[in-house]
Amino acid sequence: MISSFHSPAVDPIAERGSDYHRIQVKTATFSRNARFEVYLATKGGNRSWNGRVKTLDPSGFDFLFVLVADGRKWFIPAREVGGGSGLILGGPKYAKFEVDAPHLHRFSRAEN
Repeated sequence: MISSFHSPAVDPIAERGSDYHRIQVKTATFSRNARFEVYLATKGGNRSWNGRVKTLDPSGFDFLFVLVADGRKWFIPAREVGGGSGLILGGPKYAKFEVDAPHLHRFSRAEN
């Protein structure tokens, strides 16, 4: 149960049948060599920043949804994200999680 909505660890919560999924949403605009750099760390965001960097903890969400500047989208299970400060999209590593791509990966209950 979510006890507080102040700086929640997830953005939307999605319902699929009787299951609820915690979704973390990120966007990316910077690309290099047709790859988008997605930052998974927060460095403040306001004047009260204390100098600490908060990395995204995969145990705090079920899926990562990413929308990049050219309109492409990814829906990545948290277990595939790892605990780093960022990831690169547009290459082979996360290709099977790209949404609306010819090789669209369908998530099944067995994979969750």
